[in-house]
Amino acid sequence: MEKADPAQKLYTRMRLWEFPDQYVIEPTDGASGSCLSVSRVDGSLNLIDEIPHCTSLRVPKIGTIFGVVGMLKLLAGSYLLVITERECVGSYLGHPIFKLSSMKILPCDHSLKNTPVEQKKMETEFSELLNVAERTPGLYFSYDVNITLSAQRLHDLGDESKLLPLWRQAFRTFKQPLQKILLTLLSLHEGVLVELIRGSIPLLWDQIVDLTYKPKFEIVRPEEAARVVERHFLDIRKKYGNVLAADLVNKHGGEGRLSEKFANAMQHIVSDDVRYLHFDFHRICGHIHFERLSILYDQIEDFLVKNRYLLLNEKGEKVEGQTGVVRTNCIDCLDRTNVTQSMIGRKMLEFQLRRLGVFDAEETISTHQNFDESFKIFWANHGDEISIQYSGTPALKGDFVRCGQRTMQGILNDGWNSLMRYYLNNFCDGTKQDAIDLLQGHYIVSVARDMTPPSPKGGIEAIASFPLALLLIVTGFFFATMSLKRARYNIWNLLFSIIWASMSLAVAAVVKANGRIFCNRPRLHKPPR
Repeated sequence: MEKADPAQKLYTRMRLWEFPDQYVIEPTDGASGSCLSVSRVDGSLNLIDEIPHCTSLRVPKIGTIFGVVGMLKLLAGSYLLVITERECVGSYLGHPIFKLSSMKILPCDHSLKNTPVEQKKMETEFSELLNVAERTPGLYFSYDVNITLSAQRLHDLGDESKLLPLWRQAFRTFKQPLQKILLTLLSLHEGVLVELIRGSIPLLWDQIVDLTYKPKFEIVRPEEAARVVERHFLDIRKKYGNVLAADLVNKHGGEGRLSEKFANAMQHIVSDDVRYLHFDFHRICGHIHFERLSILYDQIEDFLVKNRYLLLNEKGEKVEGQTGVVRTNCIDCLDRTNVTQSMIGRKMLEFQLRRLGVFDAEETISTHQNFDESFKIFWANHGDEISIQYSGTPALKGDFVRCGQRTMQGILNDGWNSLMRYYLNNFCDGTKQDAIDLLQGHYIVSVARDMTPPSPKGGIEAIASFPLALLLIVTGFFFATMSLKRARYNIWNLLFSIIWASMSLAVAAVVKANGRIFCNRPRLHKPPR
């Protein structure tokens, strides 16, 4: 194994010099004889030994940054992304974890002056997407530890590997995954950790927004379902060991069809290492009886006890390892999943506290009021953070996690958040998805890439505008109502009322029949995998 050099740690604070022809990044928190120069003409990078000379005609703008996110290649040039504000939100394995609060987008686009008008227009659109990405919540980073790996994985890699710079840790996990899953790390005690994972139904399916509250589910290439599920769970087994798949979706309707396809595919891979369990959350628990999750716990308790958790002694040596994981899924992996995982997390925490001698055999978290309240708030905040990043609103059913029961205020909040999700999902999330894809490098644009502007839109799509359609509908009904009130005095008003109402109904029918083109959809296409 390559020896780690502690001196190669990432710089945590730098000075940014903005010269007319270049940006210079100077480390300020360590002894370094080199600075990074980024050309403002073509985005080229070079190491220089000293800061360029300043004159009255060459006065740089100076500021402080806390990291370089990367270089983004666009059609006519490059953009340098730097971190201008950060917030320390905690620590992980003794290393501080920061939340990215603000970025600055530095254009290296002098060549933009010589590009065609259409490319300039597209360049402006990409710049606007970067501004959207900058405002995306939930971006975390660490200078010292790879927070994409679990505590057990980091421990197994050893200290030397952990000290290597991240760009020199050749982890295979950074290949394009079949499906992204969210790793939930619950810190229970120094040296005690349990892992839970959440993911959607691992089939090829989509649910395209079309202005309805619940768009239809469409299974893509159903003949490949068994192969896709097998590959997905093979990947999980390699990372975590035994797997218990807890499927929380409805047994009927569109969710039921997905669940049935999932269950059929699981029949081919269920073994001693892989278990599948369906639990119709909405039918069993309804909207208020979440205590019935105890039924699910009774069915998975043996798996939790058998596969245990990571336990380290005071010297950092592994006493016991987690040999399996519960994979929980609903549809969007937010609300039902969060309530269920909070229950599992509570039970596992009680196991661990008994193991450490803090609790006796019959003692539970609920017997300690302050501790119980802290645990609920901790997990509720955890669920809200994931939900806000994914859907734009706090998690639904969060009052049960936070208070231990459903409350009227919680039900009202769920109603409001559901309306907000509908709005964001139909009219905002397409742009947000494009921004995230662009920021993460899923979509790379360069001058050399054969990219042409999208073909002109035709028909209804060329004029589709939901705000305009809504204005026409409301205006039509308004004048129809006004004309109807005057119909007793003049028969022509009745005719006008019918005409206005017909116009509103016609526009509404067109919008309903063509809902997809009135929504805000992602426009960028990812490169071939």
